[in-house]
Amino acid sequence: MSDTFPAPVSWWLSESVDEPVKRAIDRMSRLDDVVRIAVTPDVHLAGDICVGTATATRRLLYPAAVGGDIGCGMLALAFDVDAGAIRTGEVAGRILRRLTERIPQSRRHRRQALSISPDLQPDDLSAAPLAGFAKSEAALQLGTLGGGNHFVELQSDEAGQLWLMLHTGSRAIGQAVRNHHCGPQARMPVPLDASTDAGRAYLNDAAWASRYAAANRSAIAQIVADTLRELISAKPIEDSLITCDHNHVRQETHDGEQLFVHRKGAMAADEGVAGVLPGSMGTRSYHVEGRGHAEALRSSAHGAGRRFSRAAAREKFANADVKHQLRDVWYDPRHARALREEVPHAYKDVREVLRAQENLVRTTRTLRPVLVFKGA
Repeated sequence: MSDTFPAPVSWWLSESVDEPVKRAIDRMSRLDDVVRIAVTPDVHLAGDICVGTATATRRLLYPAAVGGDIGCGMLALAFDVDAGAIRTGEVAGRILRRLTERIPQSRRHRRQALSISPDLQPDDLSAAPLAGFAKSEAALQLGTLGGGNHFVELQSDEAGQLWLMLHTGSRAIGQAVRNHHCGPQARMPVPLDASTDAGRAYLNDAAWASRYAAANRSAIAQIVADTLRELISAKPIEDSLITCDHNHVRQETHDGEQLFVHRKGAMAADEGVAGVLPGSMGTRSYHVEGRGHAEALRSSAHGAGRRFSRAAAREKFANADVKHQLRDVWYDPRHARALREEVPHAYKDVREVLRAQENLVRTTRTLRPVLVFKGA
């Protein structure tokens, strides 16, 4: 811990935060070499580190301030059909069945593995154990969705056009990178000096995991596009593509100084840069552009943010709540029990999140959910 005063913290909040969040942010602000922290309106505690934070350092890297799902992020893509093409349960059911067949939560059979692109060679990772793990798992898990809050959603914009919104990350690869460099059981954030071999190795491996996460989203988007072409004759509009991620560390220039910016559940929001800000199943989502706000480390919220932990949501909400809160959205009712932790009321109001950070991003498009698919 640093013996100096805590680093300055800038807050953008849509509602008051509880004491555990305040204490976690205070602990981060007192770590060695932390110079600035920005807290976004979707902030919530996850373990000992808060999601919804951007943390800047000069020299030290804190893998815990990025998390395990390195490169986790969003993809949005428009199609050349009206969202009304999915107006009936028959069509929605065919789409959900096909996605269930083609996009597993996790893959076990190697003969179904997808091919890895040349820029994702496992030997580019810094250590033999990581390279061996990637050789075993990278192709196997490419094109898989994962669990938790990862999802495929089909949406309608204000004009009725059909859009895809996809949220997933680096699967087990990012976790392996985090665990290799700082250990899975570390109670306090373990620093790495960016000027040392250990620091450079983490930056290399984290960048690899981010590229893998982006490739994973692209693979799933292609599967969705193939499915929609077959079932409703929809074609993707290539120049509509928006991609962003919200778990990473990057060296950036802020106020003329080179800083390492760690974002954990926070989206980069440089001036004019497009982003995707999801609400929750059953609520609106938004496409946004960054305003490049300096005090926020050019960052913004990455979504609505949880109001209840997954465990608390499972206790609070029943299958009937899933049915009621998703009454206007097509989903697979067989997965209702698993969806209880992701119901809209488990999350903050995304409209309040947007209002709280109106100086960080501007809204460019509003979308409502039509169909949601989650791994089960």
